[in-house]
Amino acid sequence: MKIIGMMLLTIAMWLNAKAQFSDSTNYHFLLSSSGSINRTNSDRAYLLNNAINFGLKKNDIELNSSTSWLYGKQNKSLSNNDFSSALNFNLHKTFPHFYYWGLLNYNTSYSLNLRNQLLTGAGIAYNIIDRKNAYLNVSNGVLFDQSSLIAAESYHTFRNSLRIQYHFAIKELITIDGNNFLQNSYARKGDYIIRSSTVLGLKIRKWISLTTALNFNKLNITRSENLNLTYGISLDKYF
Repeated sequence: MKIIGMMLLTIAMWLNAKAQFSDSTNYHFLLSSSGSINRTNSDRAYLLNNAINFGLKKNDIELNSSTSWLYGKQNKSLSNNDFSSALNFNLHKTFPHFYYWGLLNYNTSYSLNLRNQLLTGAGIAYNIIDRKNAYLNVSNGVLFDQSSLIAAESYHTFRNSLRIQYHFAIKELITIDGNNFLQNSYARKGDYIIRSSTVLGLKIRKWISLTTALNFNKLNITRSENLNLTYGISLDKYF
């Protein structure tokens, strides 16, 4: 995991250094922190959800890196320790609203019984709606999955990766963002992954929002899933 993290960080720093001298380069930084706490006479539970995203766009190329960590306990027993780090690029070189994408993603999840997972692949995407206040994107591609499960052997497979992504802004006050994935194995029947994330934001300043995040993940091969609702704050800055 440390090797993957160092590799992603090195690539992002290199691209940042190469691009910082160009006036045509735009940057995007997003930091979010949310959580929930529940305490009764007999039970105690808490959940922390932290994420950081950095992106840059230069001419026809976009580069985005993201890292998230979900950690929780219930009655002193570990319930979540889920980490994800991803690096992806988009290449806009054909016709409007269409682009190619590539992905490198590392995951580990206690709640999904996943020790390690490395996903890498490429595909195509199209913006069905592409406006400042409304965005709807559909993408599809092929991923190579190298995974190690907590209670079973390591395995690898090729997956079809279908994604629906959206962003809606209402009077620059309320934002709704979503990422939804369905990733089926080509060779392993019944082996599929569902990842869904929806974030509702209420802007209190131009780049500060109060947020509520609903996340659902299912790894069918381990018969494991999680559903988490958290609330917190996010810092969203373009420069």
